[in-house]
Amino acid sequence: MSRCCAPSSAVQPKESVAKAVLSRSAQDEDWISIEGGASWIGSNDPEGFASDGEGPARRVHLSPFRISATAVTNRQFAEFVQETGYRTEAEEAGESFVFYLQIPPPMRAQLRRVVPDLPWWMIVPGASWRSPYGLGSDWQRLPRHPVVHVSWNDASEYCRWRGTALPSEAQWEHAARGGAEALRYPWGNELEPLGERRCNIWQGVFPNAPVPGWQPGTVPVDAFDANGYGLYNTSGNVWEWCADWFHADYHRKTSDHDPLDQRAGGRRSQRGGSFLCHASYCNRYRTSARGANSPNSATSHTGFRVTAVAPA
Repeated sequence: MSRCCAPSSAVQPKESVAKAVLSRSAQDEDWISIEGGASWIGSNDPEGFASDGEGPARRVHLSPFRISATAVTNRQFAEFVQETGYRTEAEEAGESFVFYLQIPPPMRAQLRRVVPDLPWWMIVPGASWRSPYGLGSDWQRLPRHPVVHVSWNDASEYCRWRGTALPSEAQWEHAARGGAEALRYPWGNELEPLGERRCNIWQGVFPNAPVPGWQPGTVPVDAFDANGYGLYNTSGNVWEWCADWFHADYHRKTSDHDPLDQRAGGRRSQRGGSFLCHASYCNRYRTSARGANSPNSATSHTGFRVTAVAPA
């Protein structure tokens, strides 16, 4: 798997991340109700990455569920931290991964630690959800942007507090399709129909030459048009954690009824791609595309959305 979008943390995970977690109702989320039933997931798209296990395409059955219309925002995550005192794994480590063009040039000049084989990722002291680009940056300037620098473990603790869950890959993909089947993107098979941008992915030549006027980074969670179900930004912006463990044989080994890969492994699944994805290197902003990272890893382009059981 190409690792343009997934530097992995070498920091040992905390023994327990369940401290000071409170029970909270999920009623204040902006929910999209999904009826469930039969759905096509996976793809035989020649643009796909066979090593990611994107296919084969298959028919599955999903129980009804609800999914948040957007990724969790900085403001929502701040409420969780304020009520619980929770510290993310990036905060505990004192550093996190930031794409180098997100770092102000004066600060960038002082940094020397880069990710081996991925020199566009820098290890930035003080970077966390509170300070997305490192010391001196502040989430409060980006309240409606997706929270980033959250590990799978951090996202799971938020879910426990909120009374929600991370979506399974199957739930995520079905909801991301917006009621359409076999389309490459939520809006169709063409990335920019009539030249119109539909998602926040890399603009320019990756990784060093973005087009003038476009800055690599997140946009508000409700930027661009929603899909047919009312979900925003299921292509690009941030990678979103899913509940599954990641295995390349996912489509061959999981159930056709509410599939969920519970086989323990080294990485957890992600979906949706990010603002760093580009056709020349990592076109994983397609609806069927898959990503993964270790559950304790956090980056400046990874967030999550949540699900809940459909009301009876």
